[in-house]
Amino acid sequence: MNNRPDHPPEDQQDEEAVRSFHQRLLDGNEELIPSEYVERFVNGEHPVKVWREFRGLSADELAEKAAISISDLSQIESGERARSIETFEKIAVALAISVDDLT
Repeated sequence: MNNRPDHPPEDQQDEEAVRSFHQRLLDGNEELIPSEYVERFVNGEHPVKVWREFRGLSADELAEKAAISISDLSQIESGERARSIETFEKIAVALAISVDDLT
């Protein structure tokens, strides 16, 4: 970092944030999500479905990994029915994400 007057502290903080992110990315603690998936989140598509497809899983595979029924998964992805936090925790673990990523 540089403490020159033309290099304000805000820039130093930004540079440190970028370095920190890159290190977390290298360590496998962050991941990049292609814009097509981000657009699907922004457009209101159910996050379980978007994450499932991003991870390359079929509905059957995710249901099995999460130990839930395929009909429960289908109802969640279609927005027909909300499930318990325990169900979302199982799905999050199966997708290797946090429950917060599903809301």
